[in-house]
Amino acid sequence: MSNSNITLEVKNVSMKYRLATEKINSMKHYLIKKMRREIQYEDFYALNDVSFTINKGEVFGIVGRNGAGKSTLLKIVSGILKPTQGEVIRRGTIAPMIELGAGFNGDLTGFENIYMNGLVLGHSRKFIDQHVEEIIDFSEIGKFIHTPLKNYSSGMKARLGFSIATIVKPDILILDEVLSVGDFKFKEKSENKIMSMIEGGTTVLFVSHSMGQVEKLCDRVLWLENGEVRGLGVTTEVCGLYSNG
Repeated sequence: MSNSNITLEVKNVSMKYRLATEKINSMKHYLIKKMRREIQYEDFYALNDVSFTINKGEVFGIVGRNGAGKSTLLKIVSGILKPTQGEVIRRGTIAPMIELGAGFNGDLTGFENIYMNGLVLGHSRKFIDQHVEEIIDFSEIGKFIHTPLKNYSSGMKARLGFSIATIVKPDILILDEVLSVGDFKFKEKSENKIMSMIEGGTTVLFVSHSMGQVEKLCDRVLWLENGEVRGLGVTTEVCGLYSNG
C-alpha cells in the first residue's frame, strides 16, 4: 500500500499520566507533602502502544467502553494533546467534532458565537460573512439566534456547533457521538450532511456507542480496551467480538 493512499497514520502512540496514590485534600496538604517528598505516584496509561492507518476516503470506526481511551486518542489525532510516546502523521486538513460548542460563550448571542467559534476554527471574517445565513438555516435556531447562548438548551448548542463545524469540507473529519445531536429530524439531516461529505471523499474517524451507526457507516473498526488495541479489522467482525466481549 502506497503512502499516497494513507490519510492518517498513528504510530505506537502512548499517553501516560502520573497519578497520586493517595487523596490530597488541599493545596497546603499537597505543598507540605511535596516539600517532604512524601507523595507517591503510579503510572496510568490512557493509551498504550496504539497503531493503525486510515486510507483516503475511508470511514474508520472506534469502539470501546467508557474509559477505554477513545476521547484521549481523538484529542491526540486532532492535535489537542501531545502523546507521551509515538507520533501521528496527518495528510490534509482536519476538522475535529469532539465537543460541539465547547468554545462557546454563554453571554454572547448565537449569532455572535458563530463568528467567535468560526474564527477559532481558522475561518476568516469574510468566509463567515458568506456562510452565516447557511449556518443559521442548517442549525434551525431561528429567532433565537439573537438570544444569549446561556438560554439555549444543550441540543440547540450542539446543533449550532455542528452547523459551524460542517460548513467546510475537510480532508479528515473526526466525529465523536455527533449523530446523537438534536431530535430525530435533525439527526437525519446531520447524517445526510456527513454522508455527503463521505461521498465527496472525506476521510472520517467515527466514534459512537451505537453499534447500529458504526456498522452502517464504517469500513473498518478499532476496538480499544483499557487503552490498548483489542481488535482491528472488518466492521462486522470487530463489532461482533466487541458486543460479545
